[in-house]
This record gives sequence, C-alpha cells and structure tokens, in this order.
Amino acid sequence: MFGQTNQTSNVFGGGASTTGGLFGSSTANAASNENPMKDFVVNSPPEDTVTALRFSPPAISTHFLASSSWDNRVRCWEISTASGQANPKAEQMLTSPVLSCCWHADGSKIFTGDCENKAQMWDLASNSMTQVGQHDAPIKTVHWIQAPSYSCLMTSSWDKTIKFWDTRSATPIGQMQVPERVYCADVLYPMAVVSTADKGIFVYILDPAPKEYKKIESPLKFQHRCVSIFKDASGGPTGFALGCIEGRVAIQYVEAKDPKDNFTFKCHRTNTTDNTQDIYAVNDISFHPQHNTLATVGSDGKFSFWDKDARTKIKGSEQFSLPLTCSNFSHDGNIFAYAIGYDWSKGHEANDLNKKPKIFLRSASEELKPRNKLTSR
Repeated sequence: MFGQTNQTSNVFGGGASTTGGLFGSSTANAASNENPMKDFVVNSPPEDTVTALRFSPPAISTHFLASSSWDNRVRCWEISTASGQANPKAEQMLTSPVLSCCWHADGSKIFTGDCENKAQMWDLASNSMTQVGQHDAPIKTVHWIQAPSYSCLMTSSWDKTIKFWDTRSATPIGQMQVPERVYCADVLYPMAVVSTADKGIFVYILDPAPKEYKKIESPLKFQHRCVSIFKDASGGPTGFALGCIEGRVAIQYVEAKDPKDNFTFKCHRTNTTDNTQDIYAVNDISFHPQHNTLATVGSDGKFSFWDKDARTKIKGSEQFSLPLTCSNFSHDGNIFAYAIGYDWSKGHEANDLNKKPKIFLRSASEELKPRNKLTSR
C-alpha cells in the first residue's frame, strides 16, 4: 500500500517511541494533566496543532490514522489493535498549514485542503502529492464522495464556494455559492451539511448529483464551530449535531417528525467559585459508527461521550493540559482518537510553547454503548 518514502526517516520528528499496551493503558511518563485518562500516546505527533484526524475506510482491513496540522504536514500512522501501538508510516510536507484531510474510499489516497487555497491528493503507493483543486481562499474542509454513479472530492472554502472535483481535471465538475465563508462541513452519503459564518446551515442531497436541499435556521445563538451527521436505524443520514463557541450542541433532524425531536444541550463548561461558569468552544463532534452515540471535544481540555436519544451524558474526561482540537472513531468503532493542542481561544498570551500537541487513542467499543437502549427513529 505504501511506496518508498522521500524522507530519510519514517519516524516523524525522530522522537523516541512511546511504549504501551492496549489502547487506554499507555505507560508513557507524562505529567498527570498531559495524559490524565492514561490513554495510548501516538508516537511522533505533529509539531503544531492538529486540525483533523481521520481513520482509514472499511475498504482496507488494517487501521491507519491520518492527521493534518498547522505545521504544514499531513501524516499517517499504522494502528495495531493487537499490540495497541501506532507506528509512523509516512508524511508529506506542504508549503502552508493544512486545515483538513480525508481518505479516498478505497484507502489508497489521502486528500488535503490548505491555506494556499489548494486541494491536493497524496497517493500512498507512490508517496507523491498532486494538486487536484483550487479555490480563491483557504480550503477549510475536504470530503470524498463515493456515489453509485460517480465519485468526487468535495471542497469548501473561505471564498464562499463549495466545489466538486473529478481529480483528473483542473476544472470542477460542479460548484455552489454560499453567502459566507465555510467554517465546517460533513458528508454521509447521500447527504452533506455545510455551515458558514453568520450561522448559515445548508443541507445538500448528493444523489443523483449534488444539489441544495434546504437551508435551516440555526438553533444556536453563537458562531458554529463543527458539524457531524448522524444516522437513523437503517443506517441512512437523518440529521446532524452542530457545535458552537458557546459550549452548546444542537441536535437537529433534517425532517423532524416532531419539533421536540430537535434540542440543544450545554457542554464544555466549568463552574467557578463565584457561582458563574467558564464557557468553552466545542471544537469537534464525532458519532460512533455503530452505537450512534457521540463524542464532543472542547477548548476546556476535555472530551465527553453522550447518548442523544436518551439525552444523557455517558462519560466525561479529566482535564488535559491543552484544549482538545479534533477527534475521530475508527470505522469499526473500536478506537477513539483525539488530539490536544493550543487553539488560540485565549489569545497569544496563553500560548505555552512548552506544551506540545499530542494524539491519543482510547478503546471505545464499550464506553460508547447507549446507557438506555431506546427505540430508534
């Protein structure tokens, strides 16, 4: 699957390996608030904040984890579920910070969107990068669409456009205008959800070709930060969770049978001694692929697991030394990956250069099971 690397070493940054057993029982010697959950620490993490974590698709049996980050790099690790180790496989150095990454459906390629307005394709077999798309401003999100009748790369940008690329042509096969800069997006065929500045929410139908389905008024009062689509009992997309900077998540069905099915809940908030709350941004939301429960990660340096159907919190983490910036579940739901790094939520004054980004792996199959199994919609 992987070709010869162009780098002199396959180990990112040349750091020493971290030994550990199964996920969640790392023996890394770290300060207590650097790894308070005692999860497995991924070897040789990025040197700057991680913008996205993406596990490889079901098409390949081995688990690989890809990351994009502000240090201009995209990386890939091989994850061993038997030994609980993450081995660096390859990396690519780009010329600007990388804001997003995703996998091709067959697991042979990784796509990136960067601050030089380029969408690029990393062919893992040849270890080569090829530009496959272009915008007029940084590309915030990239998603591969694998439809029965077509396949393409969807990119969304701060230039207020969404584009669809064949990857073999320099001209997009489709383009849509949105009123504002795109801040977050998600794709679960045949649905795509895009959120923009000024709290815009747009739902697209991708079958038989991408087209706008509806615009939804935001149930949140503050800027959106992340969005993640959830499934119904048959496995099809039916709604989405939307996170914002005000420590709140909205659960929104695209076609709610009852308006009360849509609701919001508070999260990533800390009570203070003077009976007030410190409120933090929700930086990412990930749904468990089997249980349909969800994980949120926030600027408060914590992750939380939730059961949206029972409307209850399943578990919360201890506080890490840095904000949690992104997360992802493996396709089988057995591994939860999350990253810590500074997200600039407290300005440059709070940027401690001695605190480095890290990526953690945690066993997720049991913890994410719904607490009260209710009848699915």
